[in-house]
Amino acid sequence: YVPSQADIVVFEAVASPPPAELCHALRWYNHIKSYEKQKASLPGVKKALGKYGPADVEDTTGAATDSKDDDDIDLFGSDDEEESEEAKKLREERLAQYESKKSKKPAVIAKSSLLLDVKPWDDETDMAKLEECVRSIQIDGLVWGSSKLVPVGYGIKKLQIQCVVEDDKVGTDMLEERITAFEDYVQSMDVAAFNKI
Repeated sequence: YVPSQADIVVFEAVASPPPAELCHALRWYNHIKSYEKQKASLPGVKKALGKYGPADVEDTTGAATDSKDDDDIDLFGSDDEEESEEAKKLREERLAQYESKKSKKPAVIAKSSLLLDVKPWDDETDMAKLEECVRSIQIDGLVWGSSKLVPVGYGIKKLQIQCVVEDDKVGTDMLEERITAFEDYVQSMDVAAFNKI
């Protein structure tokens, strides 16, 4: 809690008060500044700035930078050096392992979950036959799910049916074309929900 010569050395090294964001540093600066008249009588031995801190850290504050040529330092390894046979062999083995793992990995198939609204012409349309027609559509990459009849109004119900499609094989336009082809039963088809799986 008592300032020392170390505080005075650091205080003199700081050119101006720290900004307000560094509240602890600013508080320390103002505290040491209040000892301006007593700084010679504070305890401790005044050393060079770099001598304070951890004992095993080298003092670099006053040291001049070495003017060695940058060409002497090879940060990323030289391209000129020959790769040892053992390192080359190990690298090739690892590349082969990586390629074999990559080839065994199954390709991810993009799928989507669709909720379709299939609307009939009127309340006299046979909804069981309409659903049978829709489910009769069999395409590679299409799987039909659950369905239900949802009231629209005036006694008319629409067929709401779920399906899962593989994006590369089945598109919504293709489905709409196939479903609306049953002109005797289907007036129109809408995609109520479209979710990627």
